[in-house]
Parts: sequence; structure tokens; C-alpha cells
Amino acid sequence: MNAVPQPSRRQFLKAGALLGGGLVIGFVIPGARRFALAAPAEAAAAAGFAPNAFLRIGNDDSVTVLIAHSEMGQGIWTGLSMLVAEELDADWSKIRVEHAPAAPAYAHTAFGMQMTGGSTSTWSEFDRYRQAGATARQLLVAAAAQRFGVAESEVRTENGVAIAGNQRARYGELADAAAKLPVSKTAPVLKQAKDWKLIGKPTKRLDSPEKITGRAKFGMDVQFEGLLTAVVARPPVFGGKVKSFDAAKAKAVPGVRDVVQVPTGVAVVADHYWAAKQGRDALQIEWDLGPNAALDTAALREQFRKLAATPGTVAAQAGDAAAALAKAGKTFDAEYNVPYLAHAPMEPLNCTVKIDGDGCEIWTGTQFQTLDQQVAAGILGLKPEQVMIHTMFLGGGFGRRATPTSDFVSEAVQVAKAAGKPVKTVWSREDDVRGGYYRPMYLQQAKIAVDAQGYPVAWQHRLVGQSILGGTPFEAALVKNGIDSTSVEGVADSPYLKDIAHHRVELHSPKTGIPVLWWRSVGHSYNAFVMESLIDELAHAAGKDPVEYRRALLKAHPRHLGALNLAAEKAGWSVAPAKGRGRGVAVHESFGSYLAQIAEVSVENGAIRVHRVVCAIDCGVAVNPEGVRAQMESGIAFGLGAALHSALNFKGGRVQESNYHDYQVLRLHEMPQVEVHIVPSTERMGGAGEPGTAPIAPAVANAVFALTGQRLRELPLRLKA
Repeated sequence: MNAVPQPSRRQFLKAGALLGGGLVIGFVIPGARRFALAAPAEAAAAAGFAPNAFLRIGNDDSVTVLIAHSEMGQGIWTGLSMLVAEELDADWSKIRVEHAPAAPAYAHTAFGMQMTGGSTSTWSEFDRYRQAGATARQLLVAAAAQRFGVAESEVRTENGVAIAGNQRARYGELADAAAKLPVSKTAPVLKQAKDWKLIGKPTKRLDSPEKITGRAKFGMDVQFEGLLTAVVARPPVFGGKVKSFDAAKAKAVPGVRDVVQVPTGVAVVADHYWAAKQGRDALQIEWDLGPNAALDTAALREQFRKLAATPGTVAAQAGDAAAALAKAGKTFDAEYNVPYLAHAPMEPLNCTVKIDGDGCEIWTGTQFQTLDQQVAAGILGLKPEQVMIHTMFLGGGFGRRATPTSDFVSEAVQVAKAAGKPVKTVWSREDDVRGGYYRPMYLQQAKIAVDAQGYPVAWQHRLVGQSILGGTPFEAALVKNGIDSTSVEGVADSPYLKDIAHHRVELHSPKTGIPVLWWRSVGHSYNAFVMESLIDELAHAAGKDPVEYRRALLKAHPRHLGALNLAAEKAGWSVAPAKGRGRGVAVHESFGSYLAQIAEVSVENGAIRVHRVVCAIDCGVAVNPEGVRAQMESGIAFGLGAALHSALNFKGGRVQESNYHDYQVLRLHEMPQVEVHIVPSTERMGGAGEPGTAPIAPAVANAVFALTGQRLRELPLRLKA
């Protein structure tokens, strides 16, 4: 990835104007060891000043934290604000939050672009946001010392107030004076963990009142005078193109203002969504279906199976797996399959674009501000800084709003450009399910040799499925020697394989014409299913308890083992489940967090019913335990929908499913009781947004086996009659 350029004086002044008056704190990526604190104009004049984010303290005592990431239900409005408030000794009731504007100043500390994904928001900002709060407190203390006529060492702070003896001053009273003070050359000292008052304490979310009352603004809520709405007729087959179209009937629909062709299809622009949709339905289009008109998932699976019979690109190896397998007395073979999946967020994709002579404004829920800004600028012949992106709340993302092509944003810019007016381009859910990006389909085959005790001594594993990074701007950085790391994560780096002297993991990455993308927990979403199901198969074949078997294999992996032991204890694993119930376990590490889940299931009217899930997570420091618990519950619900119901099928090049009625997600009545337990940990921090999804499918599949004796090796899970 290219380095993010430093903001110009003009860019910073523009950002400062957006922030308003009061005390504004800019801070840079940890490691640079340079901090700056000043009013906007003064900060802009500081030589080499490169702010990444801002904190504003108003004269009314309000503390506004600008969040460089997108709030899409994962709770970072609260978690990141807690980091600032902790070091600032702020009054939590005075905390306010805003999405930061799209600008190089807000680049991700690890990825060099403004984005949200990979369960990285909290750990990547843990130092930076605390430093911002500490820097602000440092200068507020200095301003208070001057006001009180005492040494800085005599000033203490608590709950938004500076105190020395019987003298007190609220932060709002000190803000203007603090903004005029010179920047300390010494970086502020951060609190030790033992002194934390907020970090680690369950805290209610700051975005919940906004959403409950309806004040929260999502992309679909954007409305202003003169704004039109568009829907686009896209090819029914990926890779198709418009041959010709007749817009006469569409233009006759009341409310339709224009019909314009754009690179992705034909857009109908109207006064409101219903007119635009009716106009699109009335369009007469002749399509060139292109090279993918015969796509069929059943045929693709057979192609994948043939590929799996051939050597692939080596992703991980040790010893000589082939020779060890050839000499083994007992071997085990299995094939696992997972389908294409849609993201299907509750809020359909949408993007509002207003173009004028000075630039472009975009309102949307996005996970990729920097890329979207650059793509929009390229379409319009502008500089990125001339494109202002207003990040709205996201009604679900799961990776869909972080596309390397900026598909829904670039299309909306093309529509507004062609229409010559402000336009909100809206996708129906059917549009996205049938014409979006998908979690790739995978076929995996494993051949395993075991010793006399039933433990693996040789392991050969082949994966066949599309690369989500191939052909994207991220390929150069993340695809090494032909291996897309996201394809093999959770297998190539599995703790089980690391301890097997002879193992070999190979990958085939066929191209199919179907666009694929990261989906919540990415490669872990299918690789955890395969690996933890295989381990369970080995445990049962050896006649061993599945938890004890894993304990033996994970004895050199304390964080895996800690999560497993806590989950087993809280689930009461040592006590048999109730009659008619089965329990299954899965342990998996992803995004730097270590999870164990135990699912309890029954079979009702031939269908799998999940009653209870006990989840234990070691994510290092849990900044907001309440947020971690919520994300585990969310990830389990998301993963259960895919484990029990969801699948996309292609026939004649077309996706057969369209909406929640046939692309089913988990229903309310299917949600099990979920218990989340956090392992006390001071280890390196991991993520919480995605890891909860990965282990649930194997935990349920393993429970089904324990109950019925049926080993289900394909998702979604279907019992045999």
C-alpha cells in the first residue's frame, strides 16, 4: 500500500473549520513521538504537523471525539471515546462523538488509509486515542496552574474539572487558555492499568440513544432540497453489458426525470424511490450476457473437486507429509464444502452524490473512505481533497461496504455526473443479493494420519476457492508467492498443524467470473468450520472426549487452552446434557483473539435447533466488556444464520436467491441463549467484531454429531432423513 500523504495547510485549515472553536488536539501515529495541540490556525502553522484525529473541548464543557472509523454497530463510538476520556479524566456525561471527515489525516495506523475492517479499530487506536486525551489533560493542567498561581504538580483532575486546593476550574473554562499554550516537547505519560477508571468497565453505548430515538442518520436518511433518487438496471449476469435499451416507457412513469446510461447499466432518475423502481421495471433492455452466462454452482463444485485432486501452491509445510501418509498404518480422509454467501445487511446499499463547480460531496455508509474518495475524484477529474465524504451510520456492513472497486460509490458518482443533478442511488436488497460481492465458495480435502492414541502425526490439506484479493489494489501487499493469506488463514497457521512434524497445506485459487469479497471473519468463516470439524472427527474416532482431546493438542498454546477451559467450565461440560440434547465444542483464533464456543442443540421436526451457546474469549484488554459481549452475541447470530440457512446458488449465470425469504438469515425465534465470558488477560489486544462468527458453525455441527451420529461436512447444515 502506498504511504498516505501528509495533509496540506489548506486541508488542515478546512478540517479545523469543520471542528469549530475551543481546544483542538491533533495527534499522530504512535512511534512518531510528535504531538501538537493548538487552535486550528496555530496547529496548521506548526512545522511538519501531521494530525491523524482530533479532540475538541468546548467552552460548554463538552468533549467531542472525532472517530476516524465507521460506526456500523460494533461499538467504536463508545470504545474509542472511553480511551480519550480515561486519559483526559473527562466527565463521561459530557462526551460527544462525530464521524471524522474523510482526509489523509485520519489514516488507519496500520494500513495507511482511512478505513474500518479486520476487527482492528480498537487495538489500532489504543495508544493514539489515549495519547490524545493525555495531551489535552497535560495542557489543561498547565492552563489551570497559571490560573491558580500554583505549580503544575499541585493540580489534579477528575470528572472534567482541574483542582488545586480549594480552587476549581471546569475544562470548558480552561479550553481557550489551554489552546494558546506551547506544545510540550515531552510526550504525556499514560496511566497505568491499575489506575484506569473507565477502561475495562462495562459501559453503555453512546450511539444507542441516537438510534433508539431516531436521531441517528444513516445513508438512507439523507434528504435535501432538489435531491433525486435513482435505481440502476444492471446486467443479470456478471460480466454482461448493455447492447441497447428503450427508455420510452420508463420516462412515461410519473415522477421519472431522466434515464441515463452509466458504466454499470442504465439508471432511472426520479423524484423518489418508487418512481425510479417502476421506471426501471418499465425499461426495455437488450443485454449482451457475456462469458459467464453458463455459470452453475453445481458444475463449479465438480471443477473444484477435480482441482483438489491435483497439487496446489504450497501455503505451509513441514517435514514430508506425503511420505508420512504413505507409511502410516491408519489414515483418515474427508471433504468439506461451503457455499457462496451474500452480506445482506439490513440497510441496503445507497450513496448520495452532489457535484458542483468546486468539488463533490458524498453521503454514505462506507468502510473505505480513502479509496472511495480517490475513486470519486478520478471519475470527476478532481483532486481527492475536493471530494468531501460524510460518513453516515452504517446499517450493517460485514465487509460489503469495503469494496476494492468502490462499486456502489463509484456508480453513484457516475449517475450524478450523467444526470447533472444531486442523486441518491439506491440498491434494493435483491439488487445486492443478485449483483453484489460474495463470500467465496470453497471445497477442502484433508488426509490425516494418526498414531496409536489417535493423535495426528501427518496432515495433507488442499483448499480450492477464489481469492478475494487477486486483481485488487491489495494484491501486491497481501498475496505472496501465489497465496492469498485470507484463503488459508486458520489452516496454514493452525496451532494443530504447527505441532505436527509432517504437514502440507496447498491452495488452488480458480477464477470464476463471480465477484468475491471479505465477509465477516473472512477466511476464518469457513476454515474454522473445516478445522474444528476435522479435529472433532479425530477425537471421536480415537474414542476420546472432544474437550480433553483438544486440551492434549493445545497444551503448548495457553491462550487457546485458557478460552477452552473457561468455556468448558461455564458450560458444565463435565455434566451430561439433558436428554434429547447434544453438545459440541470449537476453539479458534482469529484477528488476534482466542475463542471457544460450546453449542447445545436438539432436533425438532427434522431441523436443528440451537438452544444455548457458551462463548469464552481472550481478546487481551477488553476496553468495554459490554461491547465485547455484544459483539460475541452478534457474531454468533450472524454465523448461525449461515450455519443453518444461508447459501447462494448460480444457474444459467444468474443468482437464484434474492431476499430474506429465500436467502434466509437467523430469525428472532431461532436465537439461542448466549453466555459470554471474557478471559482476564493482559496479553496483546485482538479484535472483537469478527471472531465470534468463525467457531459457531463447527460447534453446532459437532453438537449435531454428538446427538445424532451424523457428521455434516457441508454448510448450511442439513440433516439426512
